[in-house]
Amino acid sequence: MISGIKPVMSDMASKTSNRCPVKSEVAKVMLDYPDKQISRFDIGGVMLLIKNGRVMDPKSQLDQVADVLIDNGRILRIAPDIEHDEAEQIDASGLVVAPGLVDIHVHFREPGQTHKEDIHTGALAAAAGGVTTVVMMANTNPVISDTETLQAVLASAAKEKINIYTNASVTKRFNGQELTDFKALLAAGAVSFSDDGIPLESSKVLKEALDLAKANKTFIALHEEDPQLNGVLGFNEHIAKDHFHFCGATGVAEYSMIARDVMIAYDRQAHVHIQHLSKAESVKVVAFAQQLGAKVTAEATPQHFSKTEDLLRLAGANAKMNPPLRTEQDRLAVIEGLKSGVIAIIATDHAPHHSDEKAVADLTKAPSGMTGLETSLSLGLTNLVEPGYLSLMALLEKMTINPASLYNFDAGYLAESGPADLVIFADKEKRLVTEAFASKASNSPFIGETLKGVVKYTIAKGQIVYQADN
Repeated sequence: MISGIKPVMSDMASKTSNRCPVKSEVAKVMLDYPDKQISRFDIGGVMLLIKNGRVMDPKSQLDQVADVLIDNGRILRIAPDIEHDEAEQIDASGLVVAPGLVDIHVHFREPGQTHKEDIHTGALAAAAGGVTTVVMMANTNPVISDTETLQAVLASAAKEKINIYTNASVTKRFNGQELTDFKALLAAGAVSFSDDGIPLESSKVLKEALDLAKANKTFIALHEEDPQLNGVLGFNEHIAKDHFHFCGATGVAEYSMIARDVMIAYDRQAHVHIQHLSKAESVKVVAFAQQLGAKVTAEATPQHFSKTEDLLRLAGANAKMNPPLRTEQDRLAVIEGLKSGVIAIIATDHAPHHSDEKAVADLTKAPSGMTGLETSLSLGLTNLVEPGYLSLMALLEKMTINPASLYNFDAGYLAESGPADLVIFADKEKRLVTEAFASKASNSPFIGETLKGVVKYTIAKGQIVYQADN
């Protein structure tokens, strides 16, 4: 259960300020992509029987070796020693069988920036990472601020075999002043609202947006970096000053804005979701608000619990992101927030960029963000489970049922009659991260690292949408 809120559960390019404060061959991805091999499983209508896997369901806490029988997009049965002559079998011996991952923070760049990614290649990347449900952000071109743009995006998403939802923007065209038509956008299919990439600077606008969200039984997700307190984005203030010799992104720009926003949410008794926490003080502020009774939820990214600002010196622009990678103290505080439940959700902030954009000579001009869908599970296994910070069940909880519950999605769990969205993975097997991503982009600072965890199969709506080459 997500800490700090009851309602919907089932049981950036940020502005900057001048003010400085005191692919090789990819494994088989089977989503009808022209350059990828198609499996006969992709045709649909095939009954699947997963045999002898370690079945783990964070919702029920089920953890046992069992079989899973799937037909017509649903799970028919979970039990040992199931036999069915007509089912295609998958041998999951020694593998974990878990709910398909749910990532509530991705950028698929469609419309307007499809040289970076599009909805189809984003779906490929999700499937390759074991993700079967995603929520896209609205910072496209045009911004998803109106029902016409929203409907076009959802029509494109409906062609894919994973579950794809989208936010709409809080303000029109991200102008920070004029609220969008929440009621109309929800009716047209938006699942929540965010100006992710750009903070809401006006307290008055935020208050009005929260009132509107509450009236429409939804919530707002916030990117928290006050441009009035920041220098160059994407560089933590310490490494910016000591190594690059300019003013960077400050911690106070993040946690002061979070403090303002959670208290406004508390006053309005509206739900606010804080995106990608990166500072130790931010975790403390969110914890305080939750203890006070505010309806506040929060997420952390794999990159912020895995690495520090020092990665910028090794990986360059691929390690530049908003908010930036911080200090070791901050990294450990984010992990502690995940352990305590203050941070209930792990989300990638999958932000693909073209290699030419990341390769500019001036690092400050490179766009912020990294491709993240295909490394998120491995980073959780390597940097949370392996060191003993989280159990495997707790990791899966933060990547499946918790994010699904935030949106009341029918996802993130394994149960008879439940959705047949699953990931099958080897939790102990090691992998070398290469540029062979299913995404259009390869802007990952983890290329060259050896991580634990290999996705073997991803099943969405009862169909195999990804199968690793063996």
